[in-house]
Amino acid sequence: MSLAAALTPAGQHYLLQARQMQALSFAVHIPLVCFGIAFPALVLFAEWMHMRTGDDVYRRIARRWTKVMTALFAAGVVTGTILSFEMGLLWPNFTGTFGSVFGLGFAIEGFSFFLEAIFIAIYAYGWDRLSPRMHFASGIPIVLAGVTGSLMVISVNSWMNHPGGFRFVHGRVTDVHPFRALLGNGYLWHELVHMYIAGYMVAGFVVAGAYAYGRLRGSRDRYQRVATAIPLAAATLATVAQIFVGDWNGRDVATLQPTKLAAFEGLGHTTKGAPVHILGWYSHGRVEYGIPIPHLLSLLAFHSANATVQGLDAVGPADRPPVNVVRYAFQTMVGIGTALAALALFYIAFVWRRRRMPESRWFHRALVLAAPLSLVALIAGWTTTETGRQPWVVYRVMRTADAVTGAHGIPVGYATLAIVYLALAAGVAWVLLRLQRAPD
Repeated sequence: MSLAAALTPAGQHYLLQARQMQALSFAVHIPLVCFGIAFPALVLFAEWMHMRTGDDVYRRIARRWTKVMTALFAAGVVTGTILSFEMGLLWPNFTGTFGSVFGLGFAIEGFSFFLEAIFIAIYAYGWDRLSPRMHFASGIPIVLAGVTGSLMVISVNSWMNHPGGFRFVHGRVTDVHPFRALLGNGYLWHELVHMYIAGYMVAGFVVAGAYAYGRLRGSRDRYQRVATAIPLAAATLATVAQIFVGDWNGRDVATLQPTKLAAFEGLGHTTKGAPVHILGWYSHGRVEYGIPIPHLLSLLAFHSANATVQGLDAVGPADRPPVNVVRYAFQTMVGIGTALAALALFYIAFVWRRRRMPESRWFHRALVLAAPLSLVALIAGWTTTETGRQPWVVYRVMRTADAVTGAHGIPVGYATLAIVYLALAAGVAWVLLRLQRAPD
């Protein structure tokens, strides 16, 4: 079944550096994807509230957020362009072999990008040039393009985790069915929903955290309260929904990628009634110094406390991911997600009982802390997904080592990439600070 046997890579001089470059680019780009998914909907909601109530506070919020949306989209253009070049430059065997399978997805993603760029320009410059209804309508394609573009990228990633829609004959990929590969694979829908909900969590908590920080510095007007409430409501609902989607996600991983699930827990041996270990360190087939919770892994994975869970010993050592990296990324994601869920449930209960937002400083401090923690959980989640698939770039079909470029000079590109991202981060921070200080 392995395509790796049919390929002779040009060289693997800088496999680790190439993976690190790709990881750096994903870590920078994925938070911007979250804002591309969720933030336009929050902007449109604020404008819709202005149209519905006539309250000028909502209009001021929507206009200011439009500027932020435009700045973050521009940053996403830079990071997305770098990623597209990296796919071909760092992993030529992957793109050369499977381009006919996933090329349609990237083509649709590119079309969505241009559509989004056009309508962001219309929306940003149309505030005083279009009628209220036409201006609101011009924002709808931004939301739709953000959904379709991310759908295609996530569908490619889900195909890498559960490949299909093609046949491999005499060293060539043939009989390609792109839509079946991208939209018909069993890994797509839980990953898609999980990522979309994560987008609202990240965008919601980051924006709410920014306004909570302003509250702690003395800004207590109605503008601040409304601008906190809108993203916080989105983040709260998304966080509660993610609890159930996470369960769905885990059960699909247990069925389709049992080795990845074993790496989540550090389950060295196939076990009936498998436990979960909190913290600890995986070594020599077991978790050392962890806190065991008996039967919990079987219960979470198969909804049966005595179900048998496949261990890492089911595959050879060469086919196992770096267990401790995957374990700690997974536990970081789950730990932060649990804390955010507790904050969300507290907020829902408080609003339900008091009919107002919490005013305490500790709650606003928690919101400020939730902003960076949501980003950490996001990156930890993608680390879990991508590192847990290793050593495969296309699961059980092509190894990452067989996909990498044989070109020299990767360390120079790595250093250049880091400098570019530092400059981009500084530029985005400068623009956002200028927008924060500018009048509405």
